[in-house]
Amino acid sequence: MTSTPTRTAGRTQALTEELIALSSVTPDDKGCQRRLAELLAPLGFRCESVQSGDVTNLWARRGDAQPLVVFAGHTDVVPTGPLTSWTSDPFKPTLRDGKLYGRGAADMKTSIAAMVVAVEEFTSAHPGHKGSIGFLITSDEEGPATDGTVVVCDMLKARGEQLDCCIVGEPTSVDRIGDMIKNGRRGTMSGKLAVKGIQGHIAYPQLARNPVHQVAPALAELAATVWDEGNEYYLPTSWQVSNIHGGTGASNIIPGEVVIDFNFRFSTASTVDGLQQRVRAILDSHGLEYDLKWTVGGLPFLTPRGSLSDALSSAILAETGITTELSTSGGTSDGRFIAAICPQVIEFGPVNASIHKIDEHIEVAAIDPLKNIYRRTLENLLL
Repeated sequence: MTSTPTRTAGRTQALTEELIALSSVTPDDKGCQRRLAELLAPLGFRCESVQSGDVTNLWARRGDAQPLVVFAGHTDVVPTGPLTSWTSDPFKPTLRDGKLYGRGAADMKTSIAAMVVAVEEFTSAHPGHKGSIGFLITSDEEGPATDGTVVVCDMLKARGEQLDCCIVGEPTSVDRIGDMIKNGRRGTMSGKLAVKGIQGHIAYPQLARNPVHQVAPALAELAATVWDEGNEYYLPTSWQVSNIHGGTGASNIIPGEVVIDFNFRFSTASTVDGLQQRVRAILDSHGLEYDLKWTVGGLPFLTPRGSLSDALSSAILAETGITTELSTSGGTSDGRFIAAICPQVIEFGPVNASIHKIDEHIEVAAIDPLKNIYRRTLENLLL
């Protein structure tokens, strides 16, 4: 059942502009969440501000029954870069050539505004809907992500609040609103490898041991290794070197150490322990003397086709005529934290071509369809 509630013209765009004007460079929320709470409370939401370090988080819930459908996102934005490079002030929302410009326009203040207005429309038309609706908003997605969504998820888990579905408003569309949604993300794991050698004069290599020469065959083997074949939803796991540091800067000294930074982007077809063990086995097979430190930035998560992806896909089709593509491409997001307490997590939002760039923007014509898709998804799930 799908309703046709009365819509207030320009409501989503106006709220988007209001949020863009708040210069919430990570981790500063600049009052964005306070404004959201002011809008949600009259709709029957219980709003909690969760402070952790310098980070402000908002948990808001309407209703106590299951299923609990949650909208998630972040009010923080990345720094602007040189202000002189922007055509207009990044924190003064500006309309130009059918586009709304400003930092956060695409990532992701339009999504947040669209979610709020979608809920306003939905609850007005269906005050007695089944289940519950939640908002999980942080100001620590663009930063270290240690005091944001993960803190709220830990709080919800500790008190037994069960999330059933979550839509994260990350900008996932490629060419047109709705052409791609993310039903998972790859994990990220970095390694810092320090290979030991013996420093010496470059004219007397027999008295030294060059770690660059020693590690080169191992790097070639690591680069050529097939870590897995991926699966229905994921491309194969990739391994890439990001930095190599060695030598003193002088041209007549064999270095005593070389340090190599590398990164895995891995699918659910591999595990952290399995990848680490295989790397060590390759390094050991080359007889290297080394230290290796690991940093796991995020585990992969996957939402197979199910009620949430069906509800969102049908909403996109009804609103835009587009049959959306499910994808796990791209970097990490806060979805990785939410997936630990929620069985279905899908990311969907505006076109991502201008995110983090100078003159970030969104097509004005895409704003209301985004809001309508969020509302239609609620109708599909909670009516």
